[in-house]
Amino acid sequence: MHVDEVVEGLLNDPETAANVAAYREIPARPGKYLPLPEGLDSRLIAALHARGIDRLYAHQAAAIEAVLDGENVTVVTPTASGKTLCYALPTLNAVLADDSARALYLFPTKALAQDQVAELQGVIDRTGADIKTYTYDGDTPQTARRAVRRAGHIVVTNPDMLHTGILPHHQRWVRLFENLRYVVIDELHIYRGVFGSHVANVVRRLRRLCRYYGSDPVFICCSATIENPAEHAARIIEAPVRCIDENGAPSGKKHVVVYNPPVVNRQLGIRGSSRLAARDLAARFIANNIQTILFSRSRTGVEILLQYLRDAAGPKRREAIRGYRSGYLPLQRRAIERGLRDGSVQGVVATNALELGIDIGALDACVIAGFPGTIASTWQQMGRAGRRNDSSVAVVVASSSGLDQFLATNPEYFFERSPESALIDPNNLIILVSHIKCAAFELPFEEGERFGVDTTKEILNYLVESNVLHYRDGVWHWMSDAFPAQEVSLRSAAADNVVIIDDGPPARVIGEIDRVSAPTMVHEEAIYIHEGQQYQVERLDLEEKKAYVRAVDVDYYTDAEQAVRVAVLDVFEEEPARSHGEVAVTYLPTIFKKIKLHTHENVGWGKIHLDEDTFHTTAYWFSLPTAVDDLPATEVEAGLIGLCHAVGAVAPLFLMCDPHDVAVWPEIKAAFTSRPTVFMYDSVPGGIGFSHRLYQLHRQLLASAGDAIARCGCTHGCPSCVGPWDGGPNTKLCALRLLALLLERTSLPAVTS
Repeated sequence: MHVDEVVEGLLNDPETAANVAAYREIPARPGKYLPLPEGLDSRLIAALHARGIDRLYAHQAAAIEAVLDGENVTVVTPTASGKTLCYALPTLNAVLADDSARALYLFPTKALAQDQVAELQGVIDRTGADIKTYTYDGDTPQTARRAVRRAGHIVVTNPDMLHTGILPHHQRWVRLFENLRYVVIDELHIYRGVFGSHVANVVRRLRRLCRYYGSDPVFICCSATIENPAEHAARIIEAPVRCIDENGAPSGKKHVVVYNPPVVNRQLGIRGSSRLAARDLAARFIANNIQTILFSRSRTGVEILLQYLRDAAGPKRREAIRGYRSGYLPLQRRAIERGLRDGSVQGVVATNALELGIDIGALDACVIAGFPGTIASTWQQMGRAGRRNDSSVAVVVASSSGLDQFLATNPEYFFERSPESALIDPNNLIILVSHIKCAAFELPFEEGERFGVDTTKEILNYLVESNVLHYRDGVWHWMSDAFPAQEVSLRSAAADNVVIIDDGPPARVIGEIDRVSAPTMVHEEAIYIHEGQQYQVERLDLEEKKAYVRAVDVDYYTDAEQAVRVAVLDVFEEEPARSHGEVAVTYLPTIFKKIKLHTHENVGWGKIHLDEDTFHTTAYWFSLPTAVDDLPATEVEAGLIGLCHAVGAVAPLFLMCDPHDVAVWPEIKAAFTSRPTVFMYDSVPGGIGFSHRLYQLHRQLLASAGDAIARCGCTHGCPSCVGPWDGGPNTKLCALRLLALLLERTSLPAVTS
């Protein structure tokens, strides 16, 4: 069946129509075209003509003309809008005009880099020119690396390899740095939070070396739609940027559905499983031969949904449905990508690892199990489905979380609000000092040199006192035996991943996980799921960074909990209603629950035996007004817990972050304030700016939380608004009462049990 027919059936079927919270039809849009820019090499024009291209989309032509004029640009258009040509044509044109010219392409993942090289090579082959384009990443053989350094016109890599493999060894890359004309940074919106703050410092180091070698490259950035693309690009490269955001590419009709599973217990506000609803919708599309991608927010969710969808699709289609997430080995991922392109894979269950622009063909349907956390990511994921002239469908299935329910009951917020701003903090002290060490290793610092901040000299002197640098005659020299870049991970607070080893026999590596997630994901007795196979963790060795597992056949998965303490160390800003500052967060994994597959029942628990850990970060906190002192203590406690649940749920709406990037913690009598207090802190050592943004949006945050609670259809509280009701005071009304006091509203709801 055609996509339009399946969608019509979905909207008219009584079983599903009642659960459609919102539906929009985005009409097809014709393309806007401009002639090929003047100044392009005739061989390049001939290559384009050979591919049937005799004109460009309007945004492509505008970007290329700006780059050829020497401007830094950021191109902000949807998925599959031809952004590749925006940087491929200027860089190839430069090499065709001058064989010594060089370009550096940065992609956030190795898979995306390899995918783009294949497309770029297709254009090069048609020019007939000998333009050497190489990928340079962890998979590049040692024997090939010398050729890349010596002869590569276009070097395609990722920020991690630039950080550890190129910048520290710049003496081997003299030809690249002396002749670097263009730097391409693709998927710019990915560089936010911790990752983006690190990458901004890597770019500082890159530009510092370029100045040393006498080059001044033009930066070409490409991004999905975000609210602050020009500002974000300018912060990443620390230079003026021209923003090109008028999309000229054509698009086919797209059906967008927000699907809210039905309430199965109205008093408790419990809804049907979003995973099972997403499975049923994806299975419906696949049964009608509509190639489908099903997104899940977590690695565990991918594996659970993969099992569910394979069971629903039946034995004939079972092998045509695959999983895709970080932790899969590279050869597995490449095989799945090929299967999607050639059609042998009819359905794929993925994390946001497939949100990026990897070529997986033209799928027709996208199902998203749970709001991804940002409006920008949602549109990016929905963009994975849809050919330019054919209809496609995207369905967002709401979970019972407060954030999802807020959007399901306020669909205009999703359809009418612009995507979020990308936030970074390159001057986070922990991150900044790490990269100043790396920069000093690469090139001595001279008196008066500024590395992004006015306090560069003070940081250098601190490193002298720490016996990392040596100061002599106005120059700071690296003197440690350590290789600093090796100790700095760009993607997490931890330096290394934990390798997951199947004991076998034979023993084999089946995946990896970041160090921070390991205590709650691969603790002893945890169930780790990989490619649909369940493994029980037999031993976690954090010192050796290894988790040993064995294959098991059980009908449950595990979910861990941890205890937290928050201590205020310093106050940066303060107003009568709120504060922002530095805190120490101590956390300890405590127990894990065993959750039965399909029914999601709790069928057991166990203790986690690991040591507690502490990190410093930034936080925003607010205390309840003195008016609550006249309320019963049980109501204050219930309301405080419910309030935390609600503000934690809606906070990601104001931040371009994962819901786990900001944590919420209530204290009935905080040591620092001696009042009932809510702490919201960045889940990243040193902080990254999220809590400060919430501090600025204090009243908007509280008002949105109140709106989410008030609109919920439950009576006492539920997972969709303030968390499950425990039989005590009415949690929902207690939370609304506290919010009314915080917002200084005169009308207070009465609280009943």
